Amino acid sequence: MTALLIQQFLGELDVYMRHIVDETVPLPSDFSVMLRYPMGWVDENNQPYPQHTGKRIRPVLLLLCAETAGQNWKAAVPAAAAVELLHNFSLIHDDIQDNSPLRHNRPTVWKVWGEPHAINAGDAMFTLAFCAIESLVNHGCPTERVLQVWHIFNRTALELTRGQHMDMRFERQAVVTVDEYLSMISGKSAALIATCAQMGALIGSGSAIMAEQYREFGLNLGLAFQIRDDILGIWGDPKVTGKSISTDILSRKKSLPVLFGLESSEALGRVYGRESFGEADVHEAVAILDEIGAQQFAHETETLYFQRAVAALETAHPSGSGADSLMELVNGLFTRKA
Repeated sequence: MTALLIQQFLGELDVYMRHIVDETVPLPSDFSVMLRYPMGWVDENNQPYPQHTGKRIRPVLLLLCAETAGQNWKAAVPAAAAVELLHNFSLIHDDIQDNSPLRHNRPTVWKVWGEPHAINAGDAMFTLAFCAIESLVNHGCPTERVLQVWHIFNRTALELTRGQHMDMRFERQAVVTVDEYLSMISGKSAALIATCAQMGALIGSGSAIMAEQYREFGLNLGLAFQIRDDILGIWGDPKVTGKSISTDILSRKKSLPVLFGLESSEALGRVYGRESFGEADVHEAVAILDEIGAQQFAHETETLYFQRAVAALETAHPSGSGADSLMELVNGLFTRKA
C-alpha cells in the first residue's frame, strides 16, 4: 500500500506541475526549456531526460500529511506542486550564490545558460509556485482555507530568503554560534518542510490546531533533514549525492560539523582563515574534522531532532491509509544517503 500510494501521489503531482508550467510558459520556447530542465523533464536540448532529478520528498510529505490528517490528499495536489516549484526556485538561485556547478549529476541551470538567464528562470519558478497555490480553490478547498494556506506560503517564501541570507553571511562571519546556525537552518530546509506538514494538515482537516501540531513535527524533521545534508555535504558519496564533496568546504560554509570543528580545533580555524583556499585545504579541513569527531557530533544532533519530530507526530495522531507511509518516509529521511 505504501509504495502504491506514493506512486499515485507522484503521478498526479507530475501531471499537475507540467500543467502549471505548460499553461504559463507554452512550448516551443528556449525559456520554457530552462524551467523544465531543473524539474528533470528534459535535457538542455529539450529532449526527454531519462532519469529522475529529485525525489519530490517535500510534496509527498505534504500529501501524506493531508491524507493522515483528513483523508483528503487530492485537494492538496496544487499546494504540493507549489512547494516543489518553490523548492526548485531556491535551488536555481542557491546554485548561483554557492557557485555550484553540478546538481543531480548534471550541470546546474547557470552553468548551462549563464547566471542572468538562471536568475530569471528562478524568478519565473517562484511565480509559478504562487500560480499553483492560487488554483487550490478549483480543487475543492474553501476560500477561507485557501487564504490561510496563502498566508503560510507567503511567510515561508520570505523565511527561505532570510535563511539563505544568513547562510551566505556566515561564509564571511568570523564567529557563528550554534544558535545562529539553528536560526539559519530553521529558515531553509526546516521552514519548507514545516510548511509542507502544516499546509497538508490544514487542507486535509481544516483544523488550525491540528495543522500546528503537524508543523511542529515538520520543523523538527526539517532541522534533522538539514543536518543530514550538512553531513552528506562533507562525507557523502558524490556518485550518490550528485554534488562535489568539496563545494561546501571550498565556500567555507558554516555547517554544523564545521561549527563544532571551529569550536574544538584551533587548527581548523587556521585552515579556514587562509586567504587562499583550494583542494588541498579542503582535504586538510576534512582530516581535522574526522580527527575531532565532528561527524559523530552531527549525527547525535540529527538524532535528537529526529526523535523530537517523531514525538510531535505521535501527538498529532496521524490516521488512515497514509499513516504507515508517513512513518516510512520519516524513517527513510533519517537514513538517506543523498
